[in-house]
Amino acid sequence: MMKKLITAIAIIGLVSGIASADDQLVITGSTTVLPIAQACAEAFMDSHPSIDITVRGGGSGVGIAALLDATCDIADASRPMKSKELTKARAKGINPVEHIIAWDCIAVIVHPDVPVSELSLEQISDIYSGKINNWKDVGGPRKKIVVVSRDVSSGTYEVFKKKVLGGGSVRDDALKVASNQAVMTSVSSTPFSIGYVGLGYLNNKVKAVKVNGVTPSKKTAKSGTFPIVRPLYMYTNGEPTGLAKQFLNFVFSSEGQKIVDELGYVPVK
Repeated sequence: MMKKLITAIAIIGLVSGIASADDQLVITGSTTVLPIAQACAEAFMDSHPSIDITVRGGGSGVGIAALLDATCDIADASRPMKSKELTKARAKGINPVEHIIAWDCIAVIVHPDVPVSELSLEQISDIYSGKINNWKDVGGPRKKIVVVSRDVSSGTYEVFKKKVLGGGSVRDDALKVASNQAVMTSVSSTPFSIGYVGLGYLNNKVKAVKVNGVTPSKKTAKSGTFPIVRPLYMYTNGEPTGLAKQFLNFVFSSEGQKIVDELGYVPVK
């Protein structure tokens, strides 16, 4: 009777479409990588109807923490893992393997009404560190600069902090938000504001300024001429196997890299 009951439950599970662990994939992390992960997941599931892929944002730090806690299969990150994260991973028996899936610029954006179209890296650093507080000091009107930044769990914040601030801290009165989209919304709706986002989030609701005379674009990211360029990552625990390997193979395929390109990022293949 027990053998028949187990068999019946298994059949019911198959008929009702209950997915096994082999049919599920969880991806968590960077909001910069999020559009790529979402679009690739949708395309992958279209051709694999039995597969269920869950994609969440939260920031690079959140994704890496989830990988270390074994609560996700792939961690999205817009920065490399830190040495302390790698140490923690090894202590837990986790072996993070990085996969660079695209390249990106961190574009500096301003409210469309700000009559400034170019800033130097030093000026941006001075604005974000608190040395410059008024647009008049960088060729704009006599108006206070409203500074928008990412929060500390963000990989974009970490790269910006390293490449623009030389490791220094963002000013205390900066408005710190949790995603690229939140930066876009804040800057587009707040007069005399400034922020920074990944290339894939740029639209005509904000103005991307030149940095050191260079426009943020796929071309300048690929050539490395834009001053704030960075790779985008997906991390796995060890070399990927099973569904994680299939998904990453798709991301690196011509179809996956076409998605990367269409979303405004730079393909790696």
